[in-house]
Amino acid sequence: MRLPGCIAVVQGERLQVPECSAAAAPCCWVLRTARAAWLQVEILKGKDAGKQGLVTQVIQARHWIFVKGMNVHYRYVGNLGDYPGMYIPSEAPLMIQHVTLIDPADRKPTDVEWRYTEEGERVRVSMRTGRIIPLPEVEHPDGVVPELWVDGPKDTSEDDAVAKTYKPSLKTFEEEIMELMGIVETRRARKSYWY
Repeated sequence: MRLPGCIAVVQGERLQVPECSAAAAPCCWVLRTARAAWLQVEILKGKDAGKQGLVTQVIQARHWIFVKGMNVHYRYVGNLGDYPGMYIPSEAPLMIQHVTLIDPADRKPTDVEWRYTEEGERVRVSMRTGRIIPLPEVEHPDGVVPELWVDGPKDTSEDDAVAKTYKPSLKTFEEEIMELMGIVETRRARKSYWY
């Protein structure tokens, strides 16, 4: 079976697409949630193995995950003329299989599965402790979390935004304005000829 994100490899002049097995598929807790950013994870492999951090970005097509402050390498940039340059930290991606989710109850790594509550809500449950792991709040690119939004004095209220203030009709815009202002058209339109 070919899973999305499997990368085609060019060998010679032919393009060969390797088959990905379901066992090699990445963890479903990342790919099946739109709220993957800001999850608490623990790194399983690499130089930062055993450390915990927050997910900042997920690239599903490549099965990559970026963890804040982990798997960092430094780049030397800006060596121009008199300026000696400087080192800039850069986070490298980790494979999704090399991290595991953290159980917020005891801050230890755990496997998760999706289950349904009595109310019919779909939740993630820790396989080790059996507790529900809440999903992080969705943050828009501009940094706004809809659940935490409070209307300010210049915001339009929901009632005003939903209120129907326009009644459609088959009249033109000009005819609607004339009717609204009580203007009666007494002029006659001349015949126009096109040559």
